Amino acid sequence: MTTAFTPAKGLSNPHLQTLLPRFLRRTPLFTPHTERLETSDGDFLDIAWTDVPTNSKPNQPILVLFHGLEGSFHSPYANGLLHAAQQQGWLGVMMHFRGCSGEINRVARSYHSGETSDARFFIQWLRQQFPTAPLLAVGVSLGGNMLVNYLAEYGDDSQLTAAQVISPPLDLNACAERIEQGFSKVYKQYLLSSMKKNLSQKIALLPEAMPLAAHHVANIRTLRQFDDQVTAPLHGYQDASDYYQRCSGLPRLHQVTIPLRVIHAADDPFMTTDVIPAQPLPAHIDYHLSEKGGHVGFVTGSWRNPSFWLESTVPHWFSRFV
Repeated sequence: MTTAFTPAKGLSNPHLQTLLPRFLRRTPLFTPHTERLETSDGDFLDIAWTDVPTNSKPNQPILVLFHGLEGSFHSPYANGLLHAAQQQGWLGVMMHFRGCSGEINRVARSYHSGETSDARFFIQWLRQQFPTAPLLAVGVSLGGNMLVNYLAEYGDDSQLTAAQVISPPLDLNACAERIEQGFSKVYKQYLLSSMKKNLSQKIALLPEAMPLAAHHVANIRTLRQFDDQVTAPLHGYQDASDYYQRCSGLPRLHQVTIPLRVIHAADDPFMTTDVIPAQPLPAHIDYHLSEKGGHVGFVTGSWRNPSFWLESTVPHWFSRFV
């Protein structure tokens, strides 16, 4: 039985929960072993391992992590979950989405909530390297919604043993509206600033291939505008609404065939109740809704001795499958 989340005393505010991990963990818990995979379209994917993969043991479980919007190995939840896997005696590995490893990628396309081809390439590559290892996948925030899409798309051929998604924005339209309200605008501004910086670098590198000119970047004020003017045209969608409708994971949950756990907090400042499944889910989908926790927060313990609930509950839930 997985222990339910209880926020640290005095730290139950959703914004405190969301922001605290960045203040509590300013530097990664370990130095990763990095590797670069070349893709068939002339680009690359940078991956971060908990250990040199050749040191792995036969049948050693592998935790495969997909990060959130503008995340990286340096995101507190990312190195924290990888480290937690390492503590279990598992191998941990994270795929940076294109442009998120600190180096702009070589082609115009990027990543988004429904872009599953890079995940497919990466997972198949892992399966070739480790043919008998259980592959346990975790998707965080945007990476969680992407993982739901991946599992729905590939069904029994996902190559994964089990999966968990943490704070996934399963209704993209509702989440794009929510982040424009109240204090959540602070998160919007942080994310958008990073996205626009990367976009400007990409335009400088590939001016002819991008859907807008450098002088238009400053006019983008919302995530919806970014998706309307950049994400959608770059990846074959008519506009942001078309992208949101086609890539929201919520309607595809029933297509997932492997054991899946969904972790949401009711007070998540990036979400609304629209992300919560309204219909009963299949028995192999474990939907976990906490009253508190913020967005990928879930800080428990105390002021003096805080701890990260995700780093205990994620390995614990996976342990039944290995």
